[in-house]
Amino acid sequence: MKGFTGFTTKRVKQEENSNFSFATEACTGRKSVRGFTLIEALVAVTIVTFAVTGPLFTANRAIVAAQNTRLQLTASYLAQEGVEYVRAMRDDTYLAAYQRGGPNVSRDAWSEFINGLSAGSITQCRTDTCMLDPTLPMGVGAIGSNNSLQTCSGSCARLYIANNGTSNIYTPRTDLGGTITPFTRTIRVDDILTDTNDKRIVSTVSWNFHGTPYSMTITDHLTPWQ
Repeated sequence: MKGFTGFTTKRVKQEENSNFSFATEACTGRKSVRGFTLIEALVAVTIVTFAVTGPLFTANRAIVAAQNTRLQLTASYLAQEGVEYVRAMRDDTYLAAYQRGGPNVSRDAWSEFINGLSAGSITQCRTDTCMLDPTLPMGVGAIGSNNSLQTCSGSCARLYIANNGTSNIYTPRTDLGGTITPFTRTIRVDDILTDTNDKRIVSTVSWNFHGTPYSMTITDHLTPWQ
């Protein structure tokens, strides 16, 4: 009986050791499984983040590009309007000279348009930068005058979009209750040294978008009627 009891005790201890080893391995296994799952979750979250961020960034850049394209289109119209306005002033000066009559209507009209002292002359825009306000009577004068083209070197105002009673119009005036825009428009007249009967009209619209400066420039040449 003594030997049998010793054998039983030894076997019980072996079983206890075996159970303890199994419990330890089971516990260790659970810890490993949990750690591996956490890593997988982090990797999955990272992949999803990149997958979502890429399209969102692309969509944002597409929206910004569309907004800037709209601004560029508006700026091109405003710049073209500046050129056409100066052309209309030349035509108006010619019609006034034609009504007065004389042997050299075209030459006299061109001389008055380029070098004259009247409001219909663009002399001041040849030496200074001008801004356009189409809500005022056609002519050229100093800033603050009642003329549509005003000299503004160094102080050209931003444009507002306002309603003049019949339509919306871009103007630097602040007293029409308009909405300010990012645009500034300047017009100047350059001499062509090789031809006194050729003047280059330069109309530039500039603006800032997301901290980046942009500009749109349209040029054209004006000559006498004949």
